[in-house]
Amino acid sequence: MNRLHGNAPAVQTAGAVPAAAAATDQACKGAVEAAASLKGLAKGEIAAMAVATEPRRLPPLTFADAEGKPVSLADFKGRLLLVNLWATWCVPCRKEMPSLDRLQGTLGGPDFQVVAINLDTKGPEKPRAFLSEIGVSHLAFFTDPATKTFQALRGVGRGVGLPTTLIVDRSGCELAYLAGPAEWASEEAQAFVKAAAEVTRSGVVSRPN
Repeated sequence: MNRLHGNAPAVQTAGAVPAAAAATDQACKGAVEAAASLKGLAKGEIAAMAVATEPRRLPPLTFADAEGKPVSLADFKGRLLLVNLWATWCVPCRKEMPSLDRLQGTLGGPDFQVVAINLDTKGPEKPRAFLSEIGVSHLAFFTDPATKTFQALRGVGRGVGLPTTLIVDRSGCELAYLAGPAEWASEEAQAFVKAAAEVTRSGVVSRPN
């Protein structure tokens, strides 16, 4: 998977569509309002995170769960999500995985979930072994060996390398985007997630279809 830049996540993948070219969804206007209230929280360990300024709905991402059963992003509707694309050959992905696990362990539940989707193309054995080796115990295992999730996000300007992370509201609209790694168990990251959960729970949310 050398086509996916893992060690230089800020480098745009050849052929990627600029973010400005991504299609918008006016039903996601509420997500932009919610994102505006979160902008001041994108600092410290997550200073590189960009909050949504245009109403965007994520593509209908599909992948598989730990049993190999098909899963779609729509299956998580009603829950705030942190969607992360990663691979074992991506050094910054490997580095941030323990912090994603801690974030899920601390804040995960019926209101919020980290959805970390592995993109290794040779099957789940290697990523499973890696997660076991580093002691990941809170993250559910999701996999996409065909890398369709990455290609779908690249098509809307949101797949420029690995890791790629998006904060997604309860209706599937983008709240924030980060190209590259972060310390997700940091105080700043947890404060951002807590505030995002609250603002989307309290009514400043995208309108349903």
